[in-house]
Amino acid sequence: MPIWAIAILVLAAAAALRAGISWWKYRGERVVVCPENHQAAGVALDVQHAVGHAMGHSADLAQWKPGDALRLATCSRWPERAGCGQACLSQIQAAPQDCLVRNILSRWYQGKSCAWCGRPFDAVEWDIRKPALRDASGVSLEWTAIPADRLTDTLATAQPVCFACHLANTLVREHPELAIERPPMSARHADK
Repeated sequence: MPIWAIAILVLAAAAALRAGISWWKYRGERVVVCPENHQAAGVALDVQHAVGHAMGHSADLAQWKPGDALRLATCSRWPERAGCGQACLSQIQAAPQDCLVRNILSRWYQGKSCAWCGRPFDAVEWDIRKPALRDASGVSLEWTAIPADRLTDTLATAQPVCFACHLANTLVREHPELAIERPPMSARHADK
């Protein structure tokens, strides 16, 4: 293989690595404290801009600073406050993983047990068997139904619910005609 082909492959690999790092680090919804009103705000970064910025830098990874390319794509305070100075970006630059909704939830579930069945939460499965929570009214809901700007307040009063209990309770709530309620096993064995 010619040396120029190897050089092109190395440069392409370095660019792809920078793009991958940027995408992984800055994807997802986040919770920040708005510097203007000092309340929680749900934001998402413009990941395409960050990846494009990463791709446009030199091959020297030591000089590349992905935080230089940050800008918001969405904010829960928009459109009313659109055009703000985006000073909240400094929080994301300082600790990009700490304000990510998924990581906030992982820390919240850690060491807890399901409010209904008592099953402990070990490693949270985020793909298919997503855990849920029971809000202050006693209804189970998926965490994706909670706006990011209300996540912190909701978690302060909510209880964790495992996927199986959330699924069962949602079925009973939304389709009671399809559900059969049975007494607990201990009550059924006491009758014999």
